[in-house]
Amino acid sequence: MKKTDLCLSSEGAEVILATSSDEKHPPENMIDGNPDTFWTTTGMFPQEFIICFHKHVRIERLVIQSYFVRTLRIEKSTSKEPVDFEPWIERDLVHTEGQLQNEEIMARDGHATYLRFIIISAFDHFASVHSVSAEGTAVSNLS
Repeated sequence: MKKTDLCLSSEGAEVILATSSDEKHPPENMIDGNPDTFWTTTGMFPQEFIICFHKHVRIERLVIQSYFVRTLRIEKSTSKEPVDFEPWIERDLVHTEGQLQNEEIMARDGHATYLRFIIISAFDHFASVHSVSAEGTAVSNLS
């Protein structure tokens, strides 16, 4: 099976919830495939967003490009609705002055229909997520 970036909106992924939204930097920017766009938080933490795949997927590798994110937790759900999330990955990211944080995570047990990303803390009052990429394969459609 061909591996694709499951998080792209062109692959059917959708940001169904975000705790903050700036009209110039909406949550959809994280999955639009454009390196020049991003989502920004509004200054209080934690902040979170949920990506829906609209199908069951198996994720092998995640890449998150962000700025000022200190601690990131990722939870996953295999439910038909965005409920029953279970802890999956938690990382403390390194502060990179003047350049994007590029966090690559090799995923184990990456079966999901939803991913919830929780920015627990940041290095500044605001943080931004420029892209979320999930390399893997679609396993089946939701029935």
